[in-house]
Amino acid sequence: MAEPYRVAVYYAPAADDPLWRLGSAWLGRDAESGAPLARPDLPGLAAATAEPRRYGFHATLKAPFIPRHGLEAFMRDAEAFAANRKPFPLPRLAVTWLDGFLALCPAAPCAALQSLADDCVRVFDTHRLAEDEAAQRRRGAGRPPRQRENIARWGYPLVFGDFRFHMTLTGRLGDDVYREAAEAYFAPALARPRPVGALAIFIEPEKDAPFRLVRRLAFSSEAASTG
Repeated sequence: MAEPYRVAVYYAPAADDPLWRLGSAWLGRDAESGAPLARPDLPGLAAATAEPRRYGFHATLKAPFIPRHGLEAFMRDAEAFAANRKPFPLPRLAVTWLDGFLALCPAAPCAALQSLADDCVRVFDTHRLAEDEAAQRRRGAGRPPRQRENIARWGYPLVFGDFRFHMTLTGRLGDDVYREAAEAYFAPALARPRPVGALAIFIEPEKDAPFRLVRRLAFSSEAASTG
């Protein structure tokens, strides 16, 4: 595989989970195959989902970064990390209005989910090429001091105490016009339980290109819990 511009560590539902099919179709693209998908027939939805469509249906664990040691070295560490994690149940997800956009968020706190995200941020940071100070200032504009510190140290504002697991469904909106439609659309998939049992490795092949899901790294059912 050619060296990508950026790599990211995400959660994504299993390929045979109805939530993966529905979430990908809502956004209009399957990030694993790269195929465009027919989305729900809702006025303006194509425009409202343009930004999350590029990233693919996911929840962020380690935000996209330029790999400083190359993809092969990163993948070795990601495989070892996954092999030493234990699957755990994901709390039931609910359609949520989150700071101006729609997302699927857990309906209850989950310490194991927080622990997984925290560990991904720390462990994979050795592979992140740091941004220059000008880029950090641009991304930190208007954010509180702790989030600016997170950008400087970890490359992303929403980590540790600021982390909130979410699967983005729209870009920024003036109101939650799609909420009722999203609740009805996702209800069949959200009613069933699902584990967090793998890392989903996404790459941005070239700058500003759509992200692709290139590997699902399964956790070991025999691994000792790290959460």
